[in-house]
Amino acid sequence: MTTSPASSSLRDRLFPPQVRHVITREDWIMRLMLAIATLFLLAGVVLPLVPMIQRSFQDTEGNWVGWANYVRYLTTPSLLVSFTNTLSVAIASTLLSVILGFLYAYALTRTAMRGKGIFRILGTLPLFIPPLAHAIGLIYLFGNKGLFTTGFFGLLPPFDIGLYGPVGITLGEALYCFPQAVVILATALSLTDARLYEAADVMRTPPLRTFLTVTLPSVKYGLMSAIFVCFTLAFTDFGVPKVVGGNFNVLATDIYKQVIGQQNFSMGATISVFLLLPTVLAFILDRIVQRHQTAMVSAKSVPYQPKPKPALDWLMFAICGAIACFVLLVFAAIVLASIVKVWPYNFEPTLRHYNFNAVGGGGYAAYWNSIRMSLYTAIFGTAAVFAIAYLVEKGKGLRGLRLVNYFLATIPLALPGLVLGLAYVFFFNNPTWNIGGLAIRNPLNWLYGTMAILVLCNVIHFFTVCFLTATTALKQIDPEFESVSASMRVPFYKTFWRVTLPLCVPAILDIGIYFFVNAMVTISAIVFLYPPTLPLAAVAIVNMDDAGDIAPAAAMSTLIVATSIGVRLLYWFLTRGLQTRTQAWRSQAR
Repeated sequence: MTTSPASSSLRDRLFPPQVRHVITREDWIMRLMLAIATLFLLAGVVLPLVPMIQRSFQDTEGNWVGWANYVRYLTTPSLLVSFTNTLSVAIASTLLSVILGFLYAYALTRTAMRGKGIFRILGTLPLFIPPLAHAIGLIYLFGNKGLFTTGFFGLLPPFDIGLYGPVGITLGEALYCFPQAVVILATALSLTDARLYEAADVMRTPPLRTFLTVTLPSVKYGLMSAIFVCFTLAFTDFGVPKVVGGNFNVLATDIYKQVIGQQNFSMGATISVFLLLPTVLAFILDRIVQRHQTAMVSAKSVPYQPKPKPALDWLMFAICGAIACFVLLVFAAIVLASIVKVWPYNFEPTLRHYNFNAVGGGGYAAYWNSIRMSLYTAIFGTAAVFAIAYLVEKGKGLRGLRLVNYFLATIPLALPGLVLGLAYVFFFNNPTWNIGGLAIRNPLNWLYGTMAILVLCNVIHFFTVCFLTATTALKQIDPEFESVSASMRVPFYKTFWRVTLPLCVPAILDIGIYFFVNAMVTISAIVFLYPPTLPLAAVAIVNMDDAGDIAPAAAMSTLIVATSIGVRLLYWFLTRGLQTRTQAWRSQAR
């Protein structure tokens, strides 16, 4: 069959040869990889939520009861009060951590105070400490037999803050959220046009008015992001309330009690939905706010260089010094309690608390399992994140599917660890799926009870931050690299291996470190998933605390912190010259 000249001419007018695209074998490969990425994110993020939400409408026997569980929850005073308790301490913790984080970040970026390098390191120290360990440190300082509660060896009058309850939870959550706020706000405050402040000086604008009309508007989006992130972390955290909550119930501990204590998975799923709703709302609000964000720094912007102002510099030094001292004091209490006989009565040095064979929790096997799990999470998580980010940012065609992948990759930021872990129990532990009355064998059931599901849960739990880091790094690479490679008929995977990967090595290593450190310290995401044959260090802290072995729990916390900091130092030592070489490589590539 031949094509008439008229139809051929019409085709050329509608689809000129220079814009006509023929789908090549490489395009099919990329589309296949994008489809696999979509299935991975669906299986890891969305599908596990379905049986969990479905279980909230069933009783303990699996019979459909509709809204009965929700009605029971809302009409049970002891259960409903947990929601208001969680909301109140989350708001208090968010306000405290964001205010202190803003002051700390402002001092690092907008003043000429001394010791910024040290303060920057100390400000991120809580990132390496499990949330539950923060609470243990507070107990050693402000608990019933704490150092300050008993008068600091008689040097001070006894000082009881009433740690167990909302005060302890707020302090512990503020410690946990503080470094997150500092990182976000320091980034926002560092992106400032100095010309605005020069204009304010020329016009002799009072400092307070300059702060209110120039500084705050320029960082309002970063401030909102810090508020949403800190609220989500404080609202969903399990470790701190577990240790210092006392009789002050919150949603996270209620889920733990319902699932572990009473084996009531239906009510655990119901409470998980209540825990999920505010975090999803905060996530949606944050996305809406970010859509309205406009660039505050133009190509003609002048970087802001803080000028010495002795009064302000010394004031901020005092504030940062007080915050850093408190962070160090909590950390020092954890370490010191692990190497003395009986805190705070007998400070004779000993290492007996590091003999984990004498207590429960799994001992050193749990510690080595956590290192293995964190290493696997870093390796496989980094590979998955960067591959999906590359397909989304650099892929050709299937724009709708790429947008779907981007959306799915951002969802985990709104999923609390406890909710994700419980959802994985319902999804992966079920040998069959009932779809439309048909019983279909679950092909992923073999993952349950293995190291693989722990790694998968950690990868998904921390996926969003790493994905956004990877996409940011990829956006900085000129698209001309892919265009030139395509015009020279170089396969995309060769361009990826020879150009994209070398340019993104610093970001890839940062992603790997982020996965490793967070996998070491996380508790909530894996507390429901770990099998008895695979004890983990962070969960061992929970078990030792339950058994009253606080000093061994402090010892295990010290090992986790030392390992995380050691890996971070090793990373810094091995990559000291990598950034310089990467920048030089980029210059040559241009």
